Amino acid sequence: MEENSSDRNIMREPLLGTSNGGLKTLPFIIANEAFEKAASFGLLPNMILYLMRGYGMELATGSNIIFFWNAATNFTPVIGAFLADSYVGRFWMIGFGSIFSFLGMIFLWLTAIIPGATPCDDSGSECKSWNVFQLTLLVSAFGLMSIGAGGIRSASLAFGADQLLKKDNFSDAGILERFLNWYYSACCGAVVVGVLFVVYIQDHFGWKVGFGVSVVLMLLSALSFFSASTLYIKFKAKAGSLIAFAQVLMVSWKKRNLNFSEDELYYQSKGSRLLIPSDKLRFLNKACIVGNAEEELTPDGVAIDPWNLCTVNQVEEVKALIKVIPMWSTGIMMSVTTTQFTFPVLQAGSMDRHITSNFQVPAGSFGTFTVISIILWIAIYDRIVIPLATKITGKPGQLSVRKRMGVGLILSFMSMVVCAIIEGVRRETAIKEGFSDDPKAVTDMSAYWLLFHHWISGMAEALFLVGQNEFFYSEFPKSMSSVATTISGLSTSVASLFASLIMSSINSITSKGGKESWVSSNINRAHFDYYYWLLAGLSFLNFLYYLLCSRAYGPPSYDQDRFEDNEEIIEG
Repeated sequence: MEENSSDRNIMREPLLGTSNGGLKTLPFIIANEAFEKAASFGLLPNMILYLMRGYGMELATGSNIIFFWNAATNFTPVIGAFLADSYVGRFWMIGFGSIFSFLGMIFLWLTAIIPGATPCDDSGSECKSWNVFQLTLLVSAFGLMSIGAGGIRSASLAFGADQLLKKDNFSDAGILERFLNWYYSACCGAVVVGVLFVVYIQDHFGWKVGFGVSVVLMLLSALSFFSASTLYIKFKAKAGSLIAFAQVLMVSWKKRNLNFSEDELYYQSKGSRLLIPSDKLRFLNKACIVGNAEEELTPDGVAIDPWNLCTVNQVEEVKALIKVIPMWSTGIMMSVTTTQFTFPVLQAGSMDRHITSNFQVPAGSFGTFTVISIILWIAIYDRIVIPLATKITGKPGQLSVRKRMGVGLILSFMSMVVCAIIEGVRRETAIKEGFSDDPKAVTDMSAYWLLFHHWISGMAEALFLVGQNEFFYSEFPKSMSSVATTISGLSTSVASLFASLIMSSINSITSKGGKESWVSSNINRAHFDYYYWLLAGLSFLNFLYYLLCSRAYGPPSYDQDRFEDNEEIIEG
């Protein structure tokens, strides 16, 4: 049976013949996300200092707010991806996101320039209680920036891939891997430049100028994207992906008592190459079984009620999403280790950061060493490791996606071990130098010992996160490409909430009886080393969990032709 959906078939001929799209559009798309990342990531490192000095917050309170902000920022792209694929379209999703991010950064800038917008004086020594206006302005800024990030990051990568579809080269896993690698390299480079530049401005010229720079960067992000509006290939959204998922679940439940037989009749989309559903998650197959043709189909073979009969393609799309959930969950603990934004800043601030007698690296800029490590490792892997391995073996030399993810998880565990060891030495040094009660004091220990952690963490992210995005992009149908490229961000969102829960629990448990908390604001009396050892143990358990999930998943699909490509082009 076929579904009459000619109005939704992909228009490949116009795509092949159009002058829109292609490499000429990519600089504008990449610039849009690069400027956004430079603006937003430039705010993140010093935000804990702004909350502590401008709002009089304790370390644990400020850290939790940042964790929640980070959770929202990584969750909204998933919502944005569904909206982009199903209703709005990728172009307008990025456009709306750019506007919201710009407004959010203006609101944050206003907290620094409006007198009385923060409860503390400029020095941070005298603080009053927050009032409704102060809290509303701050929360509105965080909320608008999170919504904006959801719009841009949900569709940027998929929208860039859309511009290259006329090349029809994504069936080659190596091409896809290279595209993703260099896309992330460009974004990481923007983060490095943005964090170093914006953080330096904040440290030397204050919050008013520093936040103003982020506003300017976000304005450039929006202008760069809209300036090439007439050059893009714009696909029309496939309406109702979320509804289609709900239909499959509902129909399979309605037909739960239907028995399988050897001569099943399945309802297929017109022109679909997928004639029968797969055997995995077989209970969902009942949604596309034609039980009574006279009651469920019109004379033309179209489903009378989509809430009573679904297509094979619908069923397989739902399976694709459900099937990756265990693999997706392995990224949560990985993201917990990479979302520790506040503690490393305080660590670096208490150590000697001088490069020369007159210049020292800002504490908030140390996170850029992780990003530099990501860029270097991607370049080394792509330009040296793969060609060398190919030359030696005579076969394609890249590691499989899941092997890269596994190695990344091991490196994540090692980075926490290194962090725990270094923090133990730093704390002991501070106590020996008599700084137990002076958390603002700077010890003689070099902050550049922290580079070992940043280098290993960068390698872990380069292998796991890039590999995970390639895995999702390859396993999901084309109609869900925006979701595929943002679903890993959902694990970061959950990880931020989990990290907040871990820290709050540790703070509550270890401070009982009047004891100093492991995560006290006085880092010389706290025990961040114990905290890092706990994260290391959880990371190792997560690696073992990943091995089980990978084995249970089975062989990869890497076959987008299993699913229909129901997107139309909107020129200009």
